[in-house]
Amino acid sequence: MSFVLDASVALLWLAPDTQPAGVDYATATLLALKETQALVPSLMALEASNVVAKLESKGLLTQADSQRFIALLGRLNIVTDPATAAHALGDTLHLARRHKLSAYDAAYLELALRSGLPLATLDASLAKAAQSAGVSIFGTH
Repeated sequence: MSFVLDASVALLWLAPDTQPAGVDYATATLLALKETQALVPSLMALEASNVVAKLESKGLLTQADSQRFIALLGRLNIVTDPATAAHALGDTLHLARRHKLSAYDAAYLELALRSGLPLATLDASLAKAAQSAGVSIFGTH
């Protein structure tokens, strides 16, 4: 089954020490991508770039580490949604207001709602909002 992939999960593939409690979930999600595809809002690449740049500037990652992560993302069956921006000032903004989320997090929720797919996330606020909106969390029963 396909799912919407939140950056909070993917970025643990790069920096597992940042949230050790989520590593098992992130690993299971990565393994699931061998069998299915993930959908991401177009802002995902910017989020990943931002985290990579911050971790490198703090000396927590080398550019070689970052390049391996970027190469991994390129090999995975991850599809970027072309309509994220078209929903930003409407449905996404509404979800951000309603659930007190950042617009970035609301973009993942909006995509999950629009696509009818479960959401893979380690962000507690986003998971709570997703469940409140009727979106299932990937990998849970």
